[in-house]
Amino acid sequence: MRHLALALLLATPALGETTITADGFEAHVTGKTVTYRQFDYVFGTEEYLPDRRVRWSTAPDQCQYGTWYPKDDNICFVYEYDPTPHCWTFWLKDGALVAMSADGLPGEELHEVSATDQPLPCPGPEVGV
Repeated sequence: MRHLALALLLATPALGETTITADGFEAHVTGKTVTYRQFDYVFGTEEYLPDRRVRWSTAPDQCQYGTWYPKDDNICFVYEYDPTPHCWTFWLKDGALVAMSADGLPGEELHEVSATDQPLPCPGPEVGV
């Protein structure tokens, strides 16, 4: 029973917050490049492209390409070099995204710290895509 309570706690946003739907997430992020922090550090930056495509970067000029899709109350991401889905629950707090990994613990949330319409600098053969 204790494990069930812990699993439910991990799968839900902060008390009083409502999980954002896939349509709401898409409307919030498409055409934007969003930077996330975890604790007091930048966790990474993701550019949200049309058709639920993404570019993810944790270091300057190093990008991974992927896609996202809804699964239950989660938004799941799959990247070109890792076919394992990475699923997150998203909600809005004061107009900014907060995300909790399906494998995360309370306190490990990601927080949107900035959003811009500028693309990520992703050099390589995909330039201009």
